[in-house]
Amino acid sequence: MADTSVKVDTATRDLLKKLAGDRPIKDYLAVLAEKEEREQALNTATATFRRVLPEATLERFDADFGGLPPVKHDTQAA
Repeated sequence: MADTSVKVDTATRDLLKKLAGDRPIKDYLAVLAEKEEREQALNTATATFRRVLPEATLERFDADFGGLPPVKHDTQAA
């Protein structure tokens, strides 16, 4: 896949470099994007389970396993 560039301020660039450690920033961003994609899929699944499962089932699941994670609302959705 061809590389491209993204403009970020220097503070963001410096933070990304720090978080990436020894990895190239582009590799770190690829991993970060995959994690976010999984997080969004889990968030969708959680919301679906909460919508379709009976309340008694959710309460029992909460009691036995600590419950489904809360649905995270994307504050940066377009």
